[in-house]
Amino acid sequence: MTSPRRTRQYSAGKHFAKPGKLPTMTFATRAVAALAATLTLLAPAIWNGFPLLQYDTGGYLARWFEGYLVPSRSTVYGLFLVAGWPFDFWPVVALQAAATVWVLALVLRSYGFGERPWTLFAIVVGLSVTTTLPWIVGILLTDIFAGLAVLALHLVVTQATTLSRAERLALVLFIAFSGATHSATFLILVGLTVAALAMSLIDRRIVAPVAASRAAVAVVLSAVMLLTANFALSGRIAWTPGGYGIVFARMLQDGIVKRYLDAHCGERNFKLCPYRDALPKTADAFLWSQGPFNKLGRFDGLGDEMRTIVLDSLVEYPGMQITTALAASAKQLVSVATGEGVLTSILHTYGIMERYTPSVVPDMRAARQQHGELHFEALNAVQVPLALGAMAALPLFVILGLRRRAYVDLAFLAATVSLAILGNAVACGALSNAHDRYGARLAWVPLLVSVLIALRRQEVEAAMPARGSIAAAARRMVAPV
Repeated sequence: MTSPRRTRQYSAGKHFAKPGKLPTMTFATRAVAALAATLTLLAPAIWNGFPLLQYDTGGYLARWFEGYLVPSRSTVYGLFLVAGWPFDFWPVVALQAAATVWVLALVLRSYGFGERPWTLFAIVVGLSVTTTLPWIVGILLTDIFAGLAVLALHLVVTQATTLSRAERLALVLFIAFSGATHSATFLILVGLTVAALAMSLIDRRIVAPVAASRAAVAVVLSAVMLLTANFALSGRIAWTPGGYGIVFARMLQDGIVKRYLDAHCGERNFKLCPYRDALPKTADAFLWSQGPFNKLGRFDGLGDEMRTIVLDSLVEYPGMQITTALAASAKQLVSVATGEGVLTSILHTYGIMERYTPSVVPDMRAARQQHGELHFEALNAVQVPLALGAMAALPLFVILGLRRRAYVDLAFLAATVSLAILGNAVACGALSNAHDRYGARLAWVPLLVSVLIALRRQEVEAAMPARGSIAAAARRMVAPV
């Protein structure tokens, strides 16, 4: 992250572009480009004939109708879904697409590429072909807000001088909403905010305290928003439940729970003791199959017991906890494929819609997804290697910014995205369980950073002395950019 002063100095569009060479887009041109970009992001959902669904969609949608809290299902996003119900949920994915175009447009403008005609549209088309971006835009799920929140937080902390006061306020509110849609997204934002606050204490020339405070305000508002929605829905001031249960399931998968029960069932009367030799092998099988977890009352019936085992095992088996958490985080880091939970059975989501939103069922049943016409093999054959390659390049971009000041602002963006991806790997891998869906929601952002680096390189080369002079060539080789 960098300071507003440094941003002004190294904004490439101003620092390298020759005056009068970049055509200025009219308002009409901007509007047409933004609309084209929005429709491009909506293309998979439009082709499908209905917003895409996932296994978890029903859990979010049901919150308003059932009036109680369930693990890992944000009431904030649930209310957002309900608002789009009268129109077959199309307003939901339309707003998700519009928010994506808005944040990308602000990123391009902040780094000096906002005046290039149709650059926004070209980048959206490129990301739509090579990444999961349009698929997470067009699905009734929280995933699109993870990457957008990271970019938005970076803008309010590092690029504030390129934004109007209204834009800064809008971004803070957007970050708050995004963090309230999913606990892992909230944890990522907390981690980035802590990093920004720490950097502002170390050197306020790198991150100004007022800039770091914007991030802190957004995170606090996010927590308030979630608690308020939970209270309005359930009458309880409570965080979204399920934290210990999710961690417990990952520890069960890694053998920690079995080890703990074998050591303590002789002395303590845990409900799980009779089942310790027949526990499911994976976290997902434990939480979502008809096994001991269901028989013993799920999160309500086993909540206290799971919390006890999680906390005690952290103390008793620290080495095993560290190694398994690192392994789970590493697995999450490389799990980035598109389509998880979309092609598998989503009977729960179908049941919720049939029960609470029957008006949408005919169109939902007619969609291509419900007829088995979705396939992600070709997309993943392109997306996965590109995503992993772009992620691996992020540290190189940071080093590039340290060595060549023309790239220093983008190096701070690369550092922010790197921290977010590492935080996501820990939050979703070590604290939950590694899934492609959790990695894919951020996997498109490193490729965006790569595109910005390429655009900056074009401007750097355009600003160099004309070719043909040996002396000029020698100066280019030795002179810092």
